[in-house]
Amino acid sequence: MTLAAPRNFDPLPRRASVAVDVGGVIVGGGAPVVVQSMTNTDTADIDATVAQVAALSKAGSELVRITVDRDEAAAAVPRIRERLEHLGLDVPLVGDFHYIGHKLLADHPACAEALAKYRINPGNVGFRDKRDKQFAEIIEMAIRYDKPVRIGVNWGSLDQELLTRLMDENAEAGSPLSARDVTREAIVQSALLSAELAEEIGLARNRIILSAKVSQVQDLIAVYSMLAERSDHALHLGLTEAGMGTKGIVASSASMGYVLQHGIGDTIRVSLTPEPGGDRTREVQVAQELLQVMGFRQFVPVVAACPGCGRTTSTVFQELASKIEADIRRNMPVWREKYPGVEALNVAVMGCIVNGPGESKHADIGISLPGTGETPAAPVFIDGKKAKTLRGPNIAADFEAMVGDYIENRFGSGSQAAE
Repeated sequence: MTLAAPRNFDPLPRRASVAVDVGGVIVGGGAPVVVQSMTNTDTADIDATVAQVAALSKAGSELVRITVDRDEAAAAVPRIRERLEHLGLDVPLVGDFHYIGHKLLADHPACAEALAKYRINPGNVGFRDKRDKQFAEIIEMAIRYDKPVRIGVNWGSLDQELLTRLMDENAEAGSPLSARDVTREAIVQSALLSAELAEEIGLARNRIILSAKVSQVQDLIAVYSMLAERSDHALHLGLTEAGMGTKGIVASSASMGYVLQHGIGDTIRVSLTPEPGGDRTREVQVAQELLQVMGFRQFVPVVAACPGCGRTTSTVFQELASKIEADIRRNMPVWREKYPGVEALNVAVMGCIVNGPGESKHADIGISLPGTGETPAAPVFIDGKKAKTLRGPNIAADFEAMVGDYIENRFGSGSQAAE
């Protein structure tokens, strides 16, 4: 049999975009795709906001957006910035402004200075004759304080005058488009026209990021594809109102994964609705995992584990895989500093003899636990070679210790000195 020539399934080349410096984090210009998140605390509650920003930053969020919706929130921003710096956290803060952003920035210069970026929505920055004036005031503040701006269109608050005009023009056309297509065009035009106006006012092109937030997968793919064709601005990706749990994760991954594969997107946020009392850092973890499984970046060691079947009635391998993953997430803030390169580690925790040994050999360090009816022995493979066979009631704890030793030996200061 003659083999067919291989098709290229690698990601398309990254779209050329203008680089934007956001408090020392580069977005666009070929830089790695940046992960960001947003707090859901009342920004005026300084203690709660500092705690959540710190948690998001330690989880790996490289930018954190906070709501600035009233005077008390604006007044709290510089104090939040100071508290974070006291904790040794220099994560850039992005101010989210709606309706009265122009007034808050003017009335609270310390807030305007403390933020690394302003996010404004052209659909609610002002209405009718006030819209351009108030938009211009925010842009002028960004110029004064040398801050980049994200012009973030959202179809839940789309400029109705623009949409109405495009709908009327479409109705008069010989072959009218669907209302959905017109709405997509209005979203894209709102972003591009707003960016053009910002540049006319004097904001440099390398101080502008665009986003077009929609809540359906196909709409996200369409509007970002259109933006990428018609602009070289850096693009922020995100599916707004993605939802809770697996629905939000799947929808965000399906939509953003497609456009990322096509070279589109410079920074992402996974907008998950948290469970009541849930962990806000979940959205950071999902964003990191999306970029990591697609091969764009590496954030944490990968733990491969089999799904389980009738051969694996014991839950030991499930518990061990879960515990190792949790340990990795908990330790990564320290490991990033102590063990450079540890994010490239691959660990395998397998449940039976069928694929266990083979998968373990492919990992940097892996264990093949005994399945139902198998000899109660667990071979451990390191760098593709069998290193030890674990037995007895402490297999899980013994393997955890071996993983720790492997990390120290491979990524610790001693290994670097030996090199």
